[in-house]
Amino acid sequence: MAGDVGSPTVRRRELGALLRAMRTEAGMTVEQVADALLVSPSKVSRLETGHRGASPRDIRDLCDLYGVTDPERRDDLATLAREGKGQAWWQSYDLPYGTYVGLEAEATSISHFESGVFPGLLQIPEYARAVHEGAMPRLSSAVIEQRIEVRKTRQAILTKDDPPRFSAIVDEAVLHRILGSPAIMAAQLDQVIQASKRPNITVQVVPYAAGAHPALDSTFSLLEFRPPIRGVVYVEGLVGQMYLERPQDVERYRQVFERLSTISLGPQESVKLLVKLRGTYKKRT
Repeated sequence: MAGDVGSPTVRRRELGALLRAMRTEAGMTVEQVADALLVSPSKVSRLETGHRGASPRDIRDLCDLYGVTDPERRDDLATLAREGKGQAWWQSYDLPYGTYVGLEAEATSISHFESGVFPGLLQIPEYARAVHEGAMPRLSSAVIEQRIEVRKTRQAILTKDDPPRFSAIVDEAVLHRILGSPAIMAAQLDQVIQASKRPNITVQVVPYAAGAHPALDSTFSLLEFRPPIRGVVYVEGLVGQMYLERPQDVERYRQVFERLSTISLGPQESVKLLVKLRGTYKKRT
């Protein structure tokens, strides 16, 4: 059974993966399904990628077309469709990265690389405020406080029962870029040091000595889920957000992250560097 609603974003993708598998089992193409149901091929594709919610009629028609007669299986699909249209806590905030939050909420593994700042899931409020205050276009104080509130709520996934595996790799420049003040940096480094003690969290630093690497100009997150949901890569930059879902793209970023992990300081060495710099910042307060 589908279980609790959880993330509507992930429920839609779970349903889409099942619909795609059903079409494959039936030996039909997207175009053939579209012709049979008198809909556009793009609608069928968007249902299968989870970018569009399914209606009860969609589920009924697709089950009839694919020869799915088991009442329990049809009910499970209908439940996923209904939960995919639910309202999650983050949707009321109208976030530009709401889709990412929905994916993050149910990921089983998150591999995150940052070249400019510490990952949001590890940021303290004061550090997050400094990050948002430097954004362009400028954000109002109210929006900044809202984003900080959202960030604190998101961070709860790291300490929940059965939390995701969170692997964070940051460029060494992140440790030296002072956001806010030396006191804030000391507190932020302490937050990361404490977080790294949790069994589900690993933090590594790409040292300056590593030289060129395959993600010099990139910031990305690789999110993995329980089957049948496929992994997704989230890439963020000045032009906006991109979600890469093709298996070959996900695999390429997985290889890049593995390479970054190889050339980074080990987890223990990374923490030692964090501790050293924390002491340096404390002396400056």
